[in-house]
Amino acid sequence: MQPCGLSLARACVQTLGAAVLGLGLTLTPSARAQQTPANTLDAVKARGQLVCGVNTGLAGFAQPDSQGVWRGFDAEYCRAIAAALFGDGNKVRFVPTTAQVRFTALQSGEVDVLSRNTTWTLSRDTSLGLDFAATNFYDGQGFMVKTSLGLKSAKELEGATICVQPGTTTEQNLSDWARANKVRFTPVVIERLEELTSAYVSGRCDAYTTDVSGLAAVRSAQPKPEDHSILPEVISKEPLALGVRQGDARFADIVRWTHFLLLSAEEFGITQANVDKMGNDPRPEVQRILGKNGGLGPMLGLSEDWAVKVIKAVGNYAELFDRTLTPIGIKRGPNALWNNGGLQFSPPFR
Repeated sequence: MQPCGLSLARACVQTLGAAVLGLGLTLTPSARAQQTPANTLDAVKARGQLVCGVNTGLAGFAQPDSQGVWRGFDAEYCRAIAAALFGDGNKVRFVPTTAQVRFTALQSGEVDVLSRNTTWTLSRDTSLGLDFAATNFYDGQGFMVKTSLGLKSAKELEGATICVQPGTTTEQNLSDWARANKVRFTPVVIERLEELTSAYVSGRCDAYTTDVSGLAAVRSAQPKPEDHSILPEVISKEPLALGVRQGDARFADIVRWTHFLLLSAEEFGITQANVDKMGNDPRPEVQRILGKNGGLGPMLGLSEDWAVKVIKAVGNYAELFDRTLTPIGIKRGPNALWNNGGLQFSPPFR
């Protein structure tokens, strides 16, 4: 085979692909995504609806209400992306996915985007055929126990049974932490979140481990939340991120900048209530964000006023957070803006 020059790059990729297939080798999902870039944006527009992968039911993040309407932080991100694409946050179909099937659902095209409390890791980023567009919630793993046990530290869990979900970073983190701290435990591994929670509440497990936000969500849903205590240790970094298929830069840009829009809207004081009036704000970046000048919307393949439509649909990041997570006791913490001691930070709109 001749060496590949720049002018022959596409032909060489096709030749290499044919050679691999001829040898009977199987491409990894990552390699397939690189060989045949996805075209999610066109597919979504032709369908007229965004299909969004969410949790099967986690209070504050993604859970259907009594009318069957999906509510929560992750669900609102789905609506924000739909509003960016269509000008209508209701043009979204929610697909509940378990921890074990979520990546397959994205790879196969069953969903267009994952907005499902998923940790961004190197192995997931490189080997699962997906890309992480943005970290929309910074979290960490913790432990919850019955208050009646009187425990003050996770290091007191020697010999305990601990409920944990398989197919998650939580499972590996638990083993790594226990080994490092010489804490022996017995895992109770259950895939479905509802069954896992029931196992903990019924006493089948002494403790329950997952992201601290997830613990707060489960705790808030109990008849007497005060009967459950979240221990002080946070044993990992869990940047929860929005996932898209690998090799689809156009769609990834839209998802990424929708997140950045929510942050910038908060930073500049643009809210669901005042977004129309803020069009008269003289600050150059506000003018660019709201599509008054700069031509940024078309650069994303969107309308000039896409940002206005997103903010009208869901508000800014603070409004979204306060509406979904504050009621279950989750504080901004590291998810405060950069100018308020947090990690959330948007690149400039210019």
